[in-house]
Amino acid sequence: MSTQLSDHTDTYVEPPNAIEAATSSSESQQPTSDNSNSKTIDPNAIILAQTLTDPAIGWRIHNCKISKKTVTQELPMLFLYHYDSLDDSVKQAHPLTPVLLAQFNTSMTAEAAAKLIGITSDLVASPWHVKVIGSLVVFSEILQLAVRLHWTNTGKSTQQLYTQSAEEAVTAAFKDWQFFGRIDVLYKNDKQTLVSIDERAEDNEQLVAIEARSDYQFLPATHALVVIAKLEADKAELPWFETAILERLE
Repeated sequence: MSTQLSDHTDTYVEPPNAIEAATSSSESQQPTSDNSNSKTIDPNAIILAQTLTDPAIGWRIHNCKISKKTVTQELPMLFLYHYDSLDDSVKQAHPLTPVLLAQFNTSMTAEAAAKLIGITSDLVASPWHVKVIGSLVVFSEILQLAVRLHWTNTGKSTQQLYTQSAEEAVTAAFKDWQFFGRIDVLYKNDKQTLVSIDERAEDNEQLVAIEARSDYQFLPATHALVVIAKLEADKAELPWFETAILERLE
């Protein structure tokens, strides 16, 4: 089966006066940056990557949703993967020939691979192809800060898993899920400075100050990578992310 879906149901009920979701027009807005003091950081400033991975802060998850979901056994893959999945007894009975070797990098279905080898299709295992993309918003009411993140099970077009059922394939795929892509920040606290730091950037781009505004602001790509790297490094200490994602997948 192949499924494409968009699920907009909230994982948690947002508390009263919580930070509003972004409007569609806010997707393209840029953060207001003041790099004139790129080497000077307010000692009371909130540093985005550090704060987002601080387990002492009462972070909550809102609007965890799936934007794309593919779970199917019908996608083609390279012949070499089909052949490699065969039982050793079948390989011994049907050893590689110049004709088969010439097809190693040809993409085909399991049925086509079986026909090429000269065996019945039930001898060629068909893996589940899994690709799920989603997003979530993590927010702190006290900090008046919300951050929209994106997640997936793989950076490839799909992940191939040999399991008995689609449910088992999805479960296996998300044993090593990851954050990726753009990051949007919604900050409403005009009493404290919020900054993002990328120490590897050029001097005038190392510090991005994010002003308090009523809509989401797009975090520059290099700074998004810094935040994602920090999230991935500390993910084991941040269980609320995985909990929300796995609940959405059920």
